[in-house]
Amino acid sequence: MAIKHFIDKERNSTHNTKKQGALRKRRSIQFYRKMVQFGFLAVILWIGLEFVLFVSQLEKGGTPSISSRPPGVEGFLPISGLIGLKYWLLAGILNKIHPASVVLLLIILITAIFLKKGFCSWVCPIGLLSEWLAKLHRIIFKGYNFLPKWLDYPLRSLKYLLMIFFVWAVFWGMNTIDLQRFIYSPYNKVVDIKMLDFFMDISSLTFWVLAALLVLSIIFPYFWCRFLCPYGALLGSLSWLSPLKIRRNAESCIDCNLCTKVCPSNIKVHKSNTVFSDECHSCFRCVDACPVKDTLYLSATKSRLKLSGKVYALIIVSLFLIGTAIARLGGYWQTSIPIEEYKYHISHINEPAYHHNRGKVPDYDPDQFRKMEK
Repeated sequence: MAIKHFIDKERNSTHNTKKQGALRKRRSIQFYRKMVQFGFLAVILWIGLEFVLFVSQLEKGGTPSISSRPPGVEGFLPISGLIGLKYWLLAGILNKIHPASVVLLLIILITAIFLKKGFCSWVCPIGLLSEWLAKLHRIIFKGYNFLPKWLDYPLRSLKYLLMIFFVWAVFWGMNTIDLQRFIYSPYNKVVDIKMLDFFMDISSLTFWVLAALLVLSIIFPYFWCRFLCPYGALLGSLSWLSPLKIRRNAESCIDCNLCTKVCPSNIKVHKSNTVFSDECHSCFRCVDACPVKDTLYLSATKSRLKLSGKVYALIIVSLFLIGTAIARLGGYWQTSIPIEEYKYHISHINEPAYHHNRGKVPDYDPDQFRKMEK
């Protein structure tokens, strides 16, 4: 009995030591992830404030400098970016109406190809909001409660259907002439302002839809990201190409299942030697939770090129910094729309020419604003 007690005591001591080590590691990796998340959130809020001031000054008849319109706001124009990207591929022209939308889209697609869906858990502000709502879910329901597979899989397909619709509409539904007419249309030139107006003057229908999504995200963790986000579906599809995967060393695994319990995507990490799931966000939570060193890790192979959370954070931030710097140096970051033209658009923004129907825009005179550009 004394020997058995000694062995049990040693096991508990070892487990507690490993657990303490895991807690230290979790603080370390998640600290870097939170630094990146809140850093991007601060930048996005600053961009939003600048854009609101820019538009309000124009609406009052003022003349703000062109630099006061932050190009980063075009990160919220993925459709314009997708259209601009196809036009660039077909015509060889990177348009200067919303060039930053194409640049940011490319950077985000590159992160998916090389870093899986890290954009969702390291950069995206909606992903951060979803995490906060998921924490509220865990407090209310004492842990993650996911839908059963028979319901989860069909609902997850919705975001892929939405992605297919948008990609099909742009890449198969629009030729070069259609793309050009859309890019230089009055509607596309003020699509960022129309987006701002949409949220500043929110309708009752939009309010209740957003409220419903908020409630659903509390009841079902990551509801928007898991079931409806077409951007996430696109990144998830590209993430299959990423050489980086979460890998498990089965020999040192103690089958504690902690990795699966903390996974926000409900991936059965403890049953996989290599995680291939398109739902993996590279959040490192499973790696943090593992009490045995080097049993779970993110790498390109089973034994080489292991990436720590610190290096991962450095890479994903560097991709955005380098990508936007190249765009600035090449002259493809700021819009070419002059202030006088912006004033004209804002004063006529409610006219029929500033609307669209499924990507088709009303007829307009391409030479209408040439005098303003001079």
